[in-house]
Amino acid sequence: MDYGHPERAERLAADYAVGTLRGGARRRFEQLLPAHPVLARAAAQWLARLQLLAGQVEPVEPPARVWMAIQATLFGSANDARVAPAASGRGQLRLWRGVSAVAMAASMVLAVMVARPVPEAAPVVVVLRSTPEGLQLMPTSFVASVSADGRALVLKPLAPVALASAQSLELWAVPKAGAPRSLGLIPAGEAPITVIRANLLSGTSAFAISLEPAGGSPSGKPTGPIVSAGGV
Repeated sequence: MDYGHPERAERLAADYAVGTLRGGARRRFEQLLPAHPVLARAAAQWLARLQLLAGQVEPVEPPARVWMAIQATLFGSANDARVAPAASGRGQLRLWRGVSAVAMAASMVLAVMVARPVPEAAPVVVVLRSTPEGLQLMPTSFVASVSADGRALVLKPLAPVALASAQSLELWAVPKAGAPRSLGLIPAGEAPITVIRANLLSGTSAFAISLEPAGGSPSGKPTGPIVSAGGV
């Protein structure tokens, strides 16, 4: 089930906040909160709404017969419920105030839990150092930062990249076995580039940069010298 779907998250969060989500489903919902930011945010918003509404309602002490009926329902004995109305009312009022305080404390703990940002996994950082050949041709190193889920890469040169008009630099993902995958061209200058690609880390053992003709490799594989490389 896609718990990140906004409408589904809103519906589940609403059911949880008003108490209609019960038993195993309620426990399952609480277990899902730390791993699903959309669900956690929706739950926090619904709790905040209900707390705001509760704060706008003036407290009213119900008649003693109401407390007697509640006690009879809870304990199943009408005879036990026949106590002095005033005393019963005050005692039950203290009981329900205590229950309310516990419920409020629990909701505050939950609000803190769902509002806490979900820890993000650290990115994978790879330093692409100049190769011996690269030191003679283009002595520039790079730093690549790859998101932990392997969906995005940011490549930053450590010095401005200078290229002749007939040259280009191309970034490659190098697997343990098989042909490298091209991740695009690196422009001249010092601006970082961003690569959005699925499975950047899957099977990748290194990143490398080759010197290619203008426009990139004509064959889809590195054709020029490798000027920078770094293992994952």
